[in-house]
Amino acid sequence: MPQLLLQGFPDGAIRIGPTLSVLKKEGRSTYFVGPDNYFSHAETDAAGRRFALATLIANGHVRPCEVEASGLGIAHRTLMRWIRQLDKQGPDAFYTPRSKRGAAVMTPEKVAACGRLLAAGEKIAAVARQTRVGESTLRKAVRCGRVPQPQPTGVGASPEGAEATTKSERSRADAQVAQGMGTACTRADERMAASLGLIKSAVTRFEHSRDVPLGGLLAGLPALCGNGLLSGLRRHLSLPDGFYSALHVVSVLSFMALARIRRPEGLRHVPPGELGKLVGLDRIPEVRTLREKTAWLAAHGAPQAWMQELSRSWMEADPQEAGYLYVDGHVRVYHGDAALLPRRYVSRERLCLRGTTDYWINDALGRPFFVVSQTVTAGLGAALLDKIVPELLASVPVQPTSAALDADALLHRFVVIFDREGADHHLLSALWKHRIAAITYRKAVKDQWPENEFVETEVALPDGGATRMKLASRTTTLSAGDTSMPVLEVRRLSETGHQTAIITTARHLRSPQVAGRMFTRWCQENFFAYMMEHYDIDGLVQYGSQEIPGTVEVVNPARRALEKNLQEHRSRIQKLHAKLGAAHLREDGRDLQMRAEWLQDIQKLQTDLADLRHQRKNTPKKVPLSTLPENARPRDLLPLGKMLTDTIKMIAYRAETALVGLLRPRLAKEEEARALIRELFVSSADLEPDEPKNTLTIRIHRMANPAHDKAVDALLAELNELKFKHPETQARMIYELA
Repeated sequence: MPQLLLQGFPDGAIRIGPTLSVLKKEGRSTYFVGPDNYFSHAETDAAGRRFALATLIANGHVRPCEVEASGLGIAHRTLMRWIRQLDKQGPDAFYTPRSKRGAAVMTPEKVAACGRLLAAGEKIAAVARQTRVGESTLRKAVRCGRVPQPQPTGVGASPEGAEATTKSERSRADAQVAQGMGTACTRADERMAASLGLIKSAVTRFEHSRDVPLGGLLAGLPALCGNGLLSGLRRHLSLPDGFYSALHVVSVLSFMALARIRRPEGLRHVPPGELGKLVGLDRIPEVRTLREKTAWLAAHGAPQAWMQELSRSWMEADPQEAGYLYVDGHVRVYHGDAALLPRRYVSRERLCLRGTTDYWINDALGRPFFVVSQTVTAGLGAALLDKIVPELLASVPVQPTSAALDADALLHRFVVIFDREGADHHLLSALWKHRIAAITYRKAVKDQWPENEFVETEVALPDGGATRMKLASRTTTLSAGDTSMPVLEVRRLSETGHQTAIITTARHLRSPQVAGRMFTRWCQENFFAYMMEHYDIDGLVQYGSQEIPGTVEVVNPARRALEKNLQEHRSRIQKLHAKLGAAHLREDGRDLQMRAEWLQDIQKLQTDLADLRHQRKNTPKKVPLSTLPENARPRDLLPLGKMLTDTIKMIAYRAETALVGLLRPRLAKEEEARALIRELFVSSADLEPDEPKNTLTIRIHRMANPAHDKAVDALLAELNELKFKHPETQARMIYELA
């Protein structure tokens, strides 16, 4: 048995932790472990102090957090550095004299060579490599004036002889023309030509500019185009001749999404000339013009066909993830009075509110494929069978052939995953008729499986990670009336003993695959929260409404009134029964008359209840919309504008996710990567077009700290490897940190 250490701290000692104390007396520091003198050194001996504390921590006599919290004033990071020094180099490392500074690196010859190269226009990093000088050493020499300061990029004569403008110069120029055509309308000749019908649209032309706000948005242009931002131009989206082309409007809308400018009205707080520099114009459209152009694109184009085309291209680009599709409904609440929308339950508000339901189809990483909006809906099952399944059958790639499906009765085309709202025999069997498998939670689970059936299993997640779960599986039967179908039931046992039941008609899948796919469904909930906060998917895009076809069936208001009346009668009967029971327990004969009256009321209510049930039986649940009074008919919000902006927001989100994927290996968490990408988008930048070389250099201002600078610099290097060219000017875009 180990001997207990008696706590006997010397008088005047500083107590550190439960066993250690430090006594400073007569110019010496003495360390006591309990009553024992462990080590002593002169107070001026810094090496001795480092050695003593590192040894005490390494031997377990004290913890770093206890030393940090004491009055010694030593940071936790410093203590950990001393411990590493003791572990790697031994005790001698604390007493070895530091090496003296060597010969000067920046010799007169090096200074002259660096000065010549910098004067010739070379970058500091390139000069450091050529002269074999450390980049930080050269930068320090430039700051201190030992090497001549190179002229800042963008100041002075450009290759074309033009000078880069500063933000203040552009601001004055934009304000001077405000009395004419408008703020920042500096291309008056092109605007006049567009008004006379002499040109189809303004020419995209970038100018030498410094400190352009939101210049980091241009770093997102390769990802936007890679996800199909411009794929619908001239085929699905077009504008009549004018100053702004469809490319300009779509670019502005996508930049608004990345910059978190939620609605066109938010552009009133952004200098129009500055944002115009990013699209190659003198200014962006004003709010009214942008709304008119967006409405024209939606009304005279084919946004639905564009969304379908994009969805199919995204699925073909990643066929493995397209085989597992997550479907969930999101209620878009409407607070206006232009349309009488039906009420539906909003879980995030815990209220029944008027609105429309958007059914989003995503992959396991939260990337959207398409969205279906419905004002009048019979639920997830009806939306799946009527609207979503036909599109999926035409879009999902790598589906098995008819011969393969005939040969294997358990083979499925693809898998759809949804919550327990659709966990019924009718929907699962209707999907399986198309050989579409489903994964969902099981409703009303009452039985408990024995815990010895559960086996701890490693479950691979779609994002590349893995986790461990206790799983068990059985083949069970899902019944409805006289019909039934076999399903695979997988249960997960939590640490608290709760069993989460999952059912699937994809019986070829193994339990870990089913569990990994089902528990990844939360990615869609996170997607909704993120899109509501950052992309305003609930925002009203267009004012006005349109009629819904009269053949559409809706819930019968008369039946709904009967249901409400029935509930009130049942509630009153229950209250009267409660009063009778309480009076009977009192055994008081004085309230006999009152009890008799209550019995009469109950009998009358029960008679009325029977009549109401008979009326409900003869009242249809749903009626055609045309049978309702004009003022009671719901109307649909204008759908095309919402469809167009939803498509652009999906492209923006997928572009952001692609950049996050490039940045993710260099940061600890995905949330940190997304936050850094958002910071990159709103960063200022310098624009340097070079017409002879046909390049456009974007120098983005640096981030908040060196670690983020390093991560963003690596991201920009990967973008440069793409050799991306601007879609209209065909200038190669080069990205650098300023």
